Amino acid sequence: MAVHDQGNIDPAIVAALYVEHEAELKRFLWGVLHDGAAVNDALQSTFVKMIECGHATQEETRKAWLFRVALHEALAVRRRQSVGKRVLSLLAAAHDPSSGAAEETFVRLEAIEGVRLALQQLPAEQRQIVTMRIYEEKTFAEIASELNIPLGTALARMRLALVKLRRALPDPTEP
Repeated sequence: MAVHDQGNIDPAIVAALYVEHEAELKRFLWGVLHDGAAVNDALQSTFVKMIECGHATQEETRKAWLFRVALHEALAVRRRQSVGKRVLSLLAAAHDPSSGAAEETFVRLEAIEGVRLALQQLPAEQRQIVTMRIYEEKTFAEIASELNIPLGTALARMRLALVKLRRALPDPTEP
């Protein structure tokens, strides 16, 4: 296998893989995303991962690896789009004076700010796990894999973070 000094895959190999699989990957991603810009984003992210991690792949399994990574990237794009849509609907409700939800939205935004401040108080490792799980909607297995930590460590960091957040945030059932 041809690799560079830093352990990165040879750019010529990545370029050849791109030429060979671009059209098929785009069709596959279109089936998941149905949006040209999102397809291009996911395809670009897939090949960025190949540049970063491709040196660890076997030549005979690279096509399957690309499709697996492309699927994960497409799902991440869909999660981000979903979060964006939720934020837009909250903002729309906040700006609709006829909805009567202005006070509720203000209270919700105040609570969100409280959570944001409480999250900032967490140690970086715990905050990263909470962010990946809650905001990026990743599974603990995905988080552990991405961070290259044992699954039990990811779960323990989340549990500790939740304990600290419970202490830092007021109980919503109390007046």
